[in-house]
Amino acid sequence: MADSSFLDWPFFEPRHREWAAEVEAWAAQHAEALSDEHDADASVIRLARAMGEAGLLRVPCPADGVLDVRSLCIARDILARHSGLADFAFAMQGLGTGPVTLFGSAAQRERVLAGARAGTALAAFALSEPEAGSDVSALALTATPDGNGHYRLNGEKTWISNGGIAATTIVFARTGEAPGAKGLSAFLVPADAPGLTVAERIEVTAPHPLARLDFADVRVAAEDMLGKPGEGFKVAMSTLDVFRATVGAAALGFARRALDMTVEHASARKIFGGTLFDQQMSQAAIADSAVDVEASALLVYRAAWLKDSGTPRVSREASMAKLHATEAAQRCADRNVQIHGGLGVTKGHKAEELYREVRALRVYEGASEIQRVVIARSERQLRTSLD
Repeated sequence: MADSSFLDWPFFEPRHREWAAEVEAWAAQHAEALSDEHDADASVIRLARAMGEAGLLRVPCPADGVLDVRSLCIARDILARHSGLADFAFAMQGLGTGPVTLFGSAAQRERVLAGARAGTALAAFALSEPEAGSDVSALALTATPDGNGHYRLNGEKTWISNGGIAATTIVFARTGEAPGAKGLSAFLVPADAPGLTVAERIEVTAPHPLARLDFADVRVAAEDMLGKPGEGFKVAMSTLDVFRATVGAAALGFARRALDMTVEHASARKIFGGTLFDQQMSQAAIADSAVDVEASALLVYRAAWLKDSGTPRVSREASMAKLHATEAAQRCADRNVQIHGGLGVTKGHKAEELYREVRALRVYEGASEIQRVVIARSERQLRTSLD
């Protein structure tokens, strides 16, 4: 059982502790049992439906339109500790509907959120393109008015999580109100829209549903735009401002599992007339991982608390949380592999799985290098404001 004493920190209210207990009870019974990385599509569909039936998706797809970031982080922390695919299924229902929750009209919310909350309709968030990942201003997919109250979407998106199995995808396209990031808009696109095809399914080291999508004259109604024309960048960044800290929370969950396994294996493994734990280098590895876990938790839950407390922008704090937690989780996973020796690099062993699971978190929703840029610029701006 992982340490849960962090829930006594002043960041949390009684309802957060109750929520943690609810998620932990569900995850212990279902998360790994419903996950099979050899069939990621079916696993995510199965997991989302089971979470919906259990009522867990009320948090990432709230009926009242209020996203509680601490609750999101708690859930990802717990779910990732049990199963990467369970964390993914939960997170994507939030990220894929976040723009609707934050910017959608009443009609759009009614149309999208109920199915997502029930786990019967999966969601996707389509921002990245082959030549536009970290640089959102370089998006090339176009949305052109056709003069009949509709837009025509042309281009492609790639690295789209839930691509190919989502019922609705939030698509960011260039509508041209201004150059760069100021000329983007966001649209709700149903999976059965004529002209939308799955051009390629992408396999990655830690399997999950991922695809390249092709848009060939895909017709969407003007009322399916989220927010106003030209607000696409605002929609995307506002959504990521909420969910970026939760990526750190997922990394934290992976790190907790790695630390638990490291202590357990080191304590049981017999070597040189004692246990592996008796070796000072093993103790140093465990101590370093313990510090990494605690520091990550503090950064993640500080960012979540600030957002829930009404701080207008938490880009600096969320970037710090994501950067530290994902990099620290990789170190924890690596130490876990090292302590396990040959077992740690054996395909199918949990230590090897954790090592693969963590790696992608350092790339998606803002690579570590981008987080460093955000933090550095924020530091300069902060100091300038203090002068």
